[in-house]
Amino acid sequence: MNGRAYLSIGQVLDLLKQEFPDLTISKIRFLESQGLLDPERTPSGYRKFYEPDVERLRYILRAQQEQYLPLKVIKGRLGSDDDAGPEPVEAPNGAVRARPAAVSAPAAAPAPNARVTATTMRGVTASAPVEDLGASRHPSGAPAKGAPPAVLRAVTEDEAVDSGPDSLTIEELATVSGLTVADISELERFGLVTGKRIAGTTYYDGDCATIAGVAARFRTFGVEARHLRMYRTAVEREAGFFEQVVTPMLKQRNPQARRQAVETLLEMSRLGSAMRDAVLRLALREYTGGS
Repeated sequence: MNGRAYLSIGQVLDLLKQEFPDLTISKIRFLESQGLLDPERTPSGYRKFYEPDVERLRYILRAQQEQYLPLKVIKGRLGSDDDAGPEPVEAPNGAVRARPAAVSAPAAAPAPNARVTATTMRGVTASAPVEDLGASRHPSGAPAKGAPPAVLRAVTEDEAVDSGPDSLTIEELATVSGLTVADISELERFGLVTGKRIAGTTYYDGDCATIAGVAARFRTFGVEARHLRMYRTAVEREAGFFEQVVTPMLKQRNPQARRQAVETLLEMSRLGSAMRDAVLRLALREYTGGS
């Protein structure tokens, strides 16, 4: 930090730009608007970032970049850390202001019996476990084109915990992911993200933010939305396979059977993720030298 004991938003950007090349002032402001950051303000309205603010921002960016977590999940983890109690910081004028403690590690993963929503199933990727993708339900309440089979969708929606809206406009989704509005439109064209139109504006949920963030990382390797369509196709096939497994449980039509179906879906999702990772490593072993 500098002699003033705090940094301006531009200085924070300069400090973190090397570690996070896609970071912009607009993204920092957006994270603040979503309640993930709460910097102090000068009397004239300029933001004052103290060291805990910078560490909090660094944690948020790492959670997005390394774990591909939706903002709602990150915010929940930050909230659990904040509950431990604020850490007072002495401002330059001698006043003491409570600042949130710096975040050193993410909270524990959800319990093994965490439920899977249909949106989560649509968002599963080859490298991310179901828990890390969150469990926010798509706000539309209606099946999107290319959604999982009806039986699977019915089970997961009935048993899902509604975590509330996590809606972003296409401009906000572009800002938080590092993509352009045109890039988001391209992802939507290939069925990778789906928005819900409300009062003339299209909104996207946390799973869309996760997918857009991953797509942004892929773009650094020259991979475009049309290339990522294979993941959507693979997930649809996998969801159809899961449907065949849980259908006999659903035919029993009792709460215990439905709970068992959800637990089975969750466990098979974990197994599928592990299987894909292992098979991919095996397929690439010739190039990676077995690492």
